[in-house]
Amino acid sequence: MVDLGLFSGDNTVKSVNVTFRIPYFTHWGQSLLVCGSEPLLGSWNVKKGLPLIPFHLGNELIWRGSIEVPRGFGCEYSYFVVDDEKNVLRWEMGKKRKLLLLDSVQDGEAIELHDLWQTGSDALPFRSAFKNVIFQSTSRFDVERPLGVLQNKLDQGATDSILVHFRICCPSIEEDTSVYVIGNSLKLGQWQVQDGLKLSYAGDSIWQADFVMGKDDFPLKYPFKSCKYGKAGKFSLETGPNRELSMDTLSSQPRYIFLSDGMLREMPWRGAGMAIPMFSIRSEDDLGVGEFLDLKLLVDWAVASGFHLVQLLPINDTSVHGMWWDSYPYSSLSVFALHPLYLRVQALSKNIPEEIKQEIVKEKARLNLKDVDYEATLATKLSVAKKIFALEKDLILQSSSFKKYFSDNEDWLKPYAAFCFLRDFFETSDHSQWGRFSSFSHDKLEKLVSKDSIHYNVVCFHYYIQYHLHLQMSEAADYARKKGVVLKGDLPIGVDRSSVDTWVYPNLFRMNTSTGAPPDYFDKNGQNWGFPTYNWAEMSKDNYGWWRARLTQMSKYFTAYRIDHILGFFRIWELPEHAMTGLVGKFRPSIPLSQEELEKEGIWDFDRLRRPYIRQEHLEEKFGSSWTVISSNFLNEYEKKCYEFREDCNTEKKIALKLKHCIENSLLSGSEDKLRRDLFDLLQNIVLIRDPEDTRKFYPRFNLEDTSNFKDLDDHSKNVLRRLYYDYYFHRQEDLWRQNALKTLPVLLNSSDMLACGEDLGLIPSCVHPVMQELGLIGLRIQRMPSEPGLEFGIPSQYGYMTVCAPSCHDCSTLRAWWEEDEERRCRFFKDVVGSNKFPPSRCVPGIAHFIIRQHVEAPSMWAIFPLQDLLALKEAYTTCPAAEETINDPTNPKHYWRYRSHVTLETLQKDRDLINTIKDLVRKSGRSYPPSDEDKVAERQPDGHLPKMIPTASQPNGASQKEVAAVS
Repeated sequence: MVDLGLFSGDNTVKSVNVTFRIPYFTHWGQSLLVCGSEPLLGSWNVKKGLPLIPFHLGNELIWRGSIEVPRGFGCEYSYFVVDDEKNVLRWEMGKKRKLLLLDSVQDGEAIELHDLWQTGSDALPFRSAFKNVIFQSTSRFDVERPLGVLQNKLDQGATDSILVHFRICCPSIEEDTSVYVIGNSLKLGQWQVQDGLKLSYAGDSIWQADFVMGKDDFPLKYPFKSCKYGKAGKFSLETGPNRELSMDTLSSQPRYIFLSDGMLREMPWRGAGMAIPMFSIRSEDDLGVGEFLDLKLLVDWAVASGFHLVQLLPINDTSVHGMWWDSYPYSSLSVFALHPLYLRVQALSKNIPEEIKQEIVKEKARLNLKDVDYEATLATKLSVAKKIFALEKDLILQSSSFKKYFSDNEDWLKPYAAFCFLRDFFETSDHSQWGRFSSFSHDKLEKLVSKDSIHYNVVCFHYYIQYHLHLQMSEAADYARKKGVVLKGDLPIGVDRSSVDTWVYPNLFRMNTSTGAPPDYFDKNGQNWGFPTYNWAEMSKDNYGWWRARLTQMSKYFTAYRIDHILGFFRIWELPEHAMTGLVGKFRPSIPLSQEELEKEGIWDFDRLRRPYIRQEHLEEKFGSSWTVISSNFLNEYEKKCYEFREDCNTEKKIALKLKHCIENSLLSGSEDKLRRDLFDLLQNIVLIRDPEDTRKFYPRFNLEDTSNFKDLDDHSKNVLRRLYYDYYFHRQEDLWRQNALKTLPVLLNSSDMLACGEDLGLIPSCVHPVMQELGLIGLRIQRMPSEPGLEFGIPSQYGYMTVCAPSCHDCSTLRAWWEEDEERRCRFFKDVVGSNKFPPSRCVPGIAHFIIRQHVEAPSMWAIFPLQDLLALKEAYTTCPAAEETINDPTNPKHYWRYRSHVTLETLQKDRDLINTIKDLVRKSGRSYPPSDEDKVAERQPDGHLPKMIPTASQPNGASQKEVAAVS
């Protein structure tokens, strides 16, 4: 897309004047420069780059700068936005541009490069989701003329002639299509496509052409057209205003103008998909839980239903506790290993003995339950796998296929297998309890996994399981690609503190802290996920190698991914390790309130503000007549009617532990949950949090105005603290958080060619959406959680293009449950969104589900993705089970059991043509693209034998166009 080979001919040039020219609107104090790989352009030192000078041309601000370069000069280059000190404020996304002067320009002649700023969204068509999956059938062109080879030559005697070179990127052009540029010039056909300038394919989705024109032919107005001459001979014109090339403001006449016209301006591509956790899939072949090979059936159903995407939750191994707590898919034991739960044991060998086959049949019947029995299912699969491993281990471990897998993955596979052995040997994943193995070293690792070790078979079993999981997941992933379906994975924000990663790389984590989220839609008390926060400074030392390795591993199976809690790459909600809730935390990084800053504002009593504010009336109000019992067990009276927590119960974990002891020993009566919540309320009744690493720095407690500590302050203190609170949470951090994200997120994006989407729900800093747009990251919009202030329900028709829209997600109730759980909200939705003054049905009948799903497929969002449960709501027969049973996660419960299984098998869904046709009809009529099913290929085959194009246009209800698609730039 950005290669720029310029000349061919005689090597007669001694020096050439090269002018860089790019339109870009800046703010006050900003300027542009070009920096490149050669010393003339700064050798990638931006402060030594070539400054550009601005001038106005019509409504555009153009930046321009020139240098003299020698014959044969070549380099890579990019444009940067800088401040007055040449500090980088913004840079182009995508590949580096390439400049190569090959031959044929006379000494002293001038060339001009007309570039367009490359945004993150410009690179999206080259992500594997599009390039290798959705547009795979559109990239079968033969190179007609390599980039850098010109069609025409200048007549050196004609000093008024100029060679103009056109270059356009067309990633989604279908086979047997030609691209033309037409315009007001005679050589551009005077707007007639049959007489226009035909472009040649140069590879990598680039089309190019050139022609010689006279100075009097300017100004030049032109668009691009894509044409496919079948029997109909139709063509389409790109959208937007005509492009223009003018000589009016050029300081001197160049002999060569190279127009890099960016992307073909097409109607924005839109697709649809479905989401389901791996464990929730049900098929006739699975053993108690969804399995990787089930994805092939799911892909078939997705294609038949018109979906280009299947989204999963994380599939990494979470076997930390050896119990159902491990059902939580976001708490990874290893960020590289796949979960043995999703193994199909029947596929381990073609020679499984009959008695093992019978055992599998028996266990399938036993575990074919309404919900996943996590412990029994995993134990059964590992037990069966061990029996097959004992029979075939030598055959597998000596195979060339396994040896290649081991060689490609040993950096993480050996530590993982050793960890699993030590976990089982010590009966805990808490590696601090492993004695001399608590501290990881490569010498210890090699001894643990040595072939001479007495437990080598145990280590090899973990190799064996991961190898087969890789084979099965790879088979499913390859199948999805061939069918035109994007597999979208999930990148968790954290890892379990008792994980392989914290054992091997303890320096990358802040082990005395915990990760969570401040109070939001999901939980008014905030969330505490229990993961250690990251040591970003340490991670940066090898350019975030751990993250790059994670993304590389994911890309073996997925062509798109969801960045869980993308806000964590701007700032993370950090809690002390002893916290159980997510309320009393602080953002990292953040600019705290200094003691000096507070003192200048007249705030002096820091002890009063930072310690729990507990008065006798608070105890009487919460605990009634039992307050004295609570006081005697948990509190000390340090002044008359003023209390503080005792040393043995001055943290949330200590309170929970002591409360449990009191209940068990009958020292207290009543609900343990209520007593714990009330005691936590007392502990959290603070206004300021003192920084444990710097006692002169403070952080305002979230929602401090809700506390009696704050309410009992004088008016001056309230006003000061209220103002500083809003400054801390909504103003002073923005630049810091933006810069933090721009250090880390580009590394993730450049680590693979997967399409990246960010989960940007919750308390959103104002810097987040501009950064995501700049980087080409796709956001998430859930209708019941609008990001716009003042709205109760989002308006899908107003969503931006760079979004995924969905009626629900795994972290909230399903569409049916949401509809049925709150009558007053249901009435407001029915009136304000549906537009009816009638009383709404109490159940989410198929008509309601159809209305809401149609809202989303018709939205401008790039993707509309629907949980399977919401799609099943389209048919009455699938809504007989209680809606609450379809919930995947309850974010308010840190020990939620993730066990939902679809009550409908994939085989049943494949046979249900009514549901398939209902869904596909919604997708077709919305104008979204869809992969062609076998029936489509028969029904829609053109007379010339070619399938219609799968790029939707605004006027077409069908993703498969019956006419030529407009080439858009």
